[in-house]
Amino acid sequence: MSKAQDLIKEDEQYFAKSGRIKYYPLAIDHGYGATLVDVDGKEYIDLLASASSQNVGHAPKKVTEAIKKQVDKFVHYTPAYMYHEPLIRLSKKLCDISPGDYEKRVTYGLSGSDANDGIIKFARAYTGRPYIISFTNAYHGSTFGSLSMSAISLNMRKKYGPLLNGFYHIPFPDNYRGLFEQPNANTVDEYLAPLKEMFDKYVPADEVACIVLETIQGDGGLLEPVPGYFEALEGICREHGILIAVDDIQQGLGRTGKWSSVEHFNFTPDLITFGKSLAGGLPMSAIVGRKEIMETLEAPAHLFTTGANPVSCEAALATLEMIEEEQLLEASLEKGKYVRQTMDRWVTDYECIGDVRGKGLSIGIDVVSDPIQKTRDPEAALKICNYCFDKGVVIIAVAGNVLRFQPPLVISYEQLDYALSTLEDAIRALNRGELDQYEIEGQGW
Repeated sequence: MSKAQDLIKEDEQYFAKSGRIKYYPLAIDHGYGATLVDVDGKEYIDLLASASSQNVGHAPKKVTEAIKKQVDKFVHYTPAYMYHEPLIRLSKKLCDISPGDYEKRVTYGLSGSDANDGIIKFARAYTGRPYIISFTNAYHGSTFGSLSMSAISLNMRKKYGPLLNGFYHIPFPDNYRGLFEQPNANTVDEYLAPLKEMFDKYVPADEVACIVLETIQGDGGLLEPVPGYFEALEGICREHGILIAVDDIQQGLGRTGKWSSVEHFNFTPDLITFGKSLAGGLPMSAIVGRKEIMETLEAPAHLFTTGANPVSCEAALATLEMIEEEQLLEASLEKGKYVRQTMDRWVTDYECIGDVRGKGLSIGIDVVSDPIQKTRDPEAALKICNYCFDKGVVIIAVAGNVLRFQPPLVISYEQLDYALSTLEDAIRALNRGELDQYEIEGQGW
């Protein structure tokens, strides 16, 4: 039995199953750049970036040195009562790089989940309205507030309900499939029709505090919107005094080639949340919003004892500096364009690849059993994932059938070439019926 197998067997004796979505028996010892090394010494190319929390790669020297330097000064003193310089410098930087030409304020938490909870608090406090609208297929987190906004998995909603009141969901404007899994995308007006009907019949528009969205639905399948939808949605929101909040936790901070994924669209959010890669993988989240909204609440309405930890703040500052100094925004766009030259060909060359979509290095590969009806094929997607894992490439499937291609932005072109050739080899093997040996029961979402 390998060291990894021993560790996994011991893990199963203590770690609760609710905390892990199973894919592979990968027990990581260390990493560097876009490379993972397991406890038995085997290397893997990382196409997941720890759920997009390692945008600047594993153990980057700039970030680790910033962490070590701060640890030697002091590990933490809560900003709930006192002040420290790293928080102030980071707050200024986040206000500078966040979208919106208005005066901003920022507050911090420990995860994207609590940041999205904060959206609920600030939006309701500022507007005096009770209702929050988000989208089907959305994943916003696992606290009760963020769960109530999410609509992606029954396993996130069973056995501990009811969830919070005052939440409604509308269809995401999927640019590949249409409403109710129909094979053709709908128009902007058709996608907005459920919202307008909601306003007409059972949710008064003047009682809605906020609409919360992902510009690209990450765990929902890397879904892109039909062009013009967010602009039309903003018009409706402004007409009715409804705030717009963007969950940029997965897509932000360079993942799509921009500081914020909002920059790919022509609308302006009132609130935005960051997390995941913000502090190079250390626990940290942030809400950035209009000053008048963010100053609605008085302390201690939204604070955390270990929030804005100075070690995490220094890690975040180093992460943002690294993105600038190594031009990782541009790298994400250039590398994304590079891999798409190969991936886009797969849509015409292989019937099992229905669509390739995304921006920068946030790419979804939609695996289907019928390219005309766009029938999802989760089994085939997981077989491809397992083949890649055996060949030293880590990739997972989300939304059942969509391969999630989100490597660290520092990934080399040599690694990209190997990853692309391995993925294509897997697709060919699938077409030849050579992947039936993989046991996929219990894997994935």
